[in-house]
Amino acid sequence: MKMRWGAGLLAAVVFFAAAPQTEAAEAVPEDIYQWVQSTSRQNYYFNKQQIYYDVDAQKHINRDILLVPVLKTYDSIQIQDVVSKRRWKMESTSGYGDLVGAAEYLCFHLKEQTVQVTKHQDLDSGWGVLDTTEPQKLIRIADLSEKDVDGRFYRAILRYADDHAEEILTRTQKMKGAVLAENTGGNGSSAPAKGRKAHKKSSAGHRSSAAH
Repeated sequence: MKMRWGAGLLAAVVFFAAAPQTEAAEAVPEDIYQWVQSTSRQNYYFNKQQIYYDVDAQKHINRDILLVPVLKTYDSIQIQDVVSKRRWKMESTSGYGDLVGAAEYLCFHLKEQTVQVTKHQDLDSGWGVLDTTEPQKLIRIADLSEKDVDGRFYRAILRYADDHAEEILTRTQKMKGAVLAENTGGNGSSAPAKGRKAHKKSSAGHRSSAAH
């Protein structure tokens, strides 16, 4: 049985497959997903209801590590590009005629200003997971230019996390049954995330015409 991702948003995904990129943002529930930008090839969102700080085995919160699920939806050209690359790598393309986008899981290290894509899942129009990879590549956000599409996306997420630090902390405590450890130093840092603004500001709502 194929794994499902976010089955409750099936109608939205069906809309993605048919709608122009500039219209697709309207189909995503705004109370769940925060739209950041659209290029000519993809729409970029993050799940603002599922942002958490990391929690260790002792249920201690580490406010230096931020975990964020994101969603990207594709236009027909991006879909063809994904399928072509899989064929070139001799990977299965079964089900990829129904590809609509991808879910990714990001792990930010706030002090180091780095991010890792810990998991990438290709999605079909029924939120079925076509394939899962775990890239794990470490990206230094400072190395990404202000014009870089991924750089703008990551910086927008960090700004949101700064502005909603206490909300994220409360959610982590409630949903993960976790606590801030006393005298933890780096683990469960007492400095609020809102004070960490090493990343540069960029226009999160900018609609870029550059292809990703």
